[in-house]
Amino acid sequence: MTVPDEGDVVTYEVRDGVAFVTLNRPDYRNAQNSVMTYALDAAFERAVEDDDVKVIVLAGNGKHFSAGHDIGTPGRDHHVHYDNKAVMWWDHVDKPGGDQRFAREMEVYLGMCRRWREIPKPTIAMIQGACIAGGLMLAWVCDLIVASDDAFFSDPVVRMGIPGVEYFAHPWMLGPRFAKEILFTGDRFTAQRAYEVGMVNRVVPREDLEQETLAIAGRIAAMPRFGLALTKKAVNQCEDQMGMRNGMDSVFGLHHFAHAHNAEIDTDPLGGMDAKSMAASARNSNEGAK
Repeated sequence: MTVPDEGDVVTYEVRDGVAFVTLNRPDYRNAQNSVMTYALDAAFERAVEDDDVKVIVLAGNGKHFSAGHDIGTPGRDHHVHYDNKAVMWWDHVDKPGGDQRFAREMEVYLGMCRRWREIPKPTIAMIQGACIAGGLMLAWVCDLIVASDDAFFSDPVVRMGIPGVEYFAHPWMLGPRFAKEILFTGDRFTAQRAYEVGMVNRVVPREDLEQETLAIAGRIAAMPRFGLALTKKAVNQCEDQMGMRNGMDSVFGLHHFAHAHNAEIDTDPLGGMDAKSMAASARNSNEGAK
C-alpha cells in the first residue's frame, strides 16, 4: 500500500525569535499520520538547536488545529517503517496483534508527546477550530495554550470502548471531575470552558489569535533562556511528582487492553469505528446535548 506524497505536512518559519511549527494537512483537518509526527519532531529539533529561536509556537493551517490521529485518510501510514526517535523498542512493521499496535503507539503517540513535553524552550499551542483527541495531546505537551473563541475540544475515543487517548493527561489538565465528564459523554467543550478549568491560558477573537500569541511569545522571549529552561523543568518535575507520568503508564496499559478486547469481540481494535462514524456519533451527541 503506497502513501501519497502530500508535500510539506509540517511547515517551519522563524519570525523575530519565534519559530512557527505548523501542521499542514488542512484538507484533512490536520489529521496526524506518522509522516506528520516525524516532520513535527524534526521541526522541534531544528528550533531547539537554533540559538536565535527563543519560543516555539505550534499551529495548525486552515480552519482547524487538528482533528486528531489519522484513522481514515489516503495518507494513513500506520503500516510504514520509520526509525524510532522516542523509545528504544523494535519496529512495529510485520509484528502480529497487540505487539504491532503497542510498539507503534508507544513510539509515535505516548513516546513522542513525552519527548516534546521536555523541549527546553517554551512552547505555545495556538489553537483555532477543532482540537480533537490526538489534537489535545499536541496541545497538552505545550507550556501555554492560546485559543480562539471558535475553538472547541473533545476526546471522544470512549465511543470506541477505549479510555482516552494515549497521552492520558486529562486529570492533570482538566481536573478529575471535568475529565470524567468529557470522557464519559464524549461531548465537545468550548475554549471558554477550557479556560475556566485552567487548560487554556487565553481566549481571544479569531482574528486576533496570531497577534495575541506573538505578544505573549515576545514577553517570554525577553526572559533568560537558561532560566526559562530550568523553570520549565521544575514545573514538569513537580507535575510528575503529582503522579502524571506514572498515571499515564498505567492508563497506557488499559488503553491497549481495550484495543485487545475490541479485537477479540468486535471487527477490529477500534471497536468498528472509523473517522466517519466517529464524526457522526459526535454530531448526534452534541445535538442531543443542546
